[in-house]
Amino acid sequence: MPRKKFKTAHKKLSKLRTKAASDLQKKHSKALGYLKKKKVLLPDVRMRSKKLLAGATLASSLLLNPVKAAAPKLLEKPAEERIKLGLVTSEEMKKLLAQKLGPLLPEVIGKLDPEREKEICQLLEETLGIDVCAELESFRLNYDYAWTGYEQHLYRYPGDTLEQHDEELIAGIAPGLAAWGYFADSKIDMTEKDYLKEKYYAVVQTLYFDDWSERSGEIYNFFKHRKMIMINPENGTVCVVVIGDAGPAQWTGKQFGASPEVMKALDLHLEWRKGKVLLLFVDDPEDKVPLGPIDFNIKEGMPEVA
Repeated sequence: MPRKKFKTAHKKLSKLRTKAASDLQKKHSKALGYLKKKKVLLPDVRMRSKKLLAGATLASSLLLNPVKAAAPKLLEKPAEERIKLGLVTSEEMKKLLAQKLGPLLPEVIGKLDPEREKEICQLLEETLGIDVCAELESFRLNYDYAWTGYEQHLYRYPGDTLEQHDEELIAGIAPGLAAWGYFADSKIDMTEKDYLKEKYYAVVQTLYFDDWSERSGEIYNFFKHRKMIMINPENGTVCVVVIGDAGPAQWTGKQFGASPEVMKALDLHLEWRKGKVLLLFVDDPEDKVPLGPIDFNIKEGMPEVA
């Protein structure tokens, strides 16, 4: 199918999705308002709808011109080529990332050399549609590729309890506050964004930066809830996170940590509950990249509905 026709179908489906979301808001505003008031947040609905719409888009590309063989030929192309049009499945994307990242990673944990760093960032940008980098505003981590471990839930607001978290309760809740304190002033004030920050948080060793003593205040402010991307290169799973706490201690043998939900998204939540991951900055000044698991190209995906 010509790219122009595909884009047209893509646009029509996007409009239908926007209208459906608008109708839902108009017809069920009271119900949605009640859910929001009770803090019954549904952060994954938008993500799932994008995946469903991507599948519908792929199906429409076959139905718009069934007589000609252009569409089937397009689908016969390697995932590496189809990904540029957003025509890959979640599993294909994960497999592609795992295959491509493997040869680019160092044999031991540490920082990436400049050439590998450039190749990896370019690969992630082309595959996921997310601008990533190992250095941002003169800051970089002590490790780009290192061990991460399974962390506990964090207190989101005064009075928060483990039972009020909705997933992976087996992880327990940290005994004290995170390095940057609560995510919200109170349960009533907690927004969906605050909820997602705690749900998808990572931990980095800010205290072990060489210039911590000279720049502690600047480092503290820069890394507070800084958006990052964490990748399990073994299986190609990806999760967009924020820096929510400082650690872990050097004696643990781990250089990063991640929330129970992040570890589950990366398939690292069982057995040893640890694994080697890539952790890079997300350059997203307009805050358009959503937090949570990512298995589609953000730029090729549908626009978000307010």
